[in-house]
Amino acid sequence: MQNQMLASIINRRSVREFIDRDVSDSDLEAILEAGRWAPSGLNNQPWRFVLVQGSEKKAELAELTHYGRIVTAAPVLIAVFMDADASYDRTKDVQAMGACLQNMLLTAHSLGLGAVWLGEILKNADAVAQRLNLGSKLELMAVLAIGHPQERNRKSARRPLEELILGRY
Repeated sequence: MQNQMLASIINRRSVREFIDRDVSDSDLEAILEAGRWAPSGLNNQPWRFVLVQGSEKKAELAELTHYGRIVTAAPVLIAVFMDADASYDRTKDVQAMGACLQNMLLTAHSLGLGAVWLGEILKNADAVAQRLNLGSKLELMAVLAIGHPQERNRKSARRPLEELILGRY
């Protein structure tokens, strides 16, 4: 494939198993930088990040999701919140949050790291915010679990493009 960006998008996979190896500060900063540069309406940049690397806090968060084993196994969690004070249009801001998360996932992949976007934990969003000592103006959008991936063959498929295009005018 000639287009490097498209190749990265196609080859990135959700990684839920990690080896016991820390993520470097420079890699973590690059991932956060990518999220920071996502597009947002009026350039309001509604995202806020909480980094969780300590095993005690990861264990607390693991209690709040069916996927606790992923939470405790990942060397780094990034809880991504939308700041209500920075919001101007909820739909646009939620879309911007998705762009932020995708930028972060693609950057992790480009660095040879594995990551997964955890959404099931949202059912306990208030408890997550409380355990992270955050106020009510922040809404949990996702938790990213990031680390060096265990080697395994991860495959995926997509519907043919012809099934997805509804028309050409």
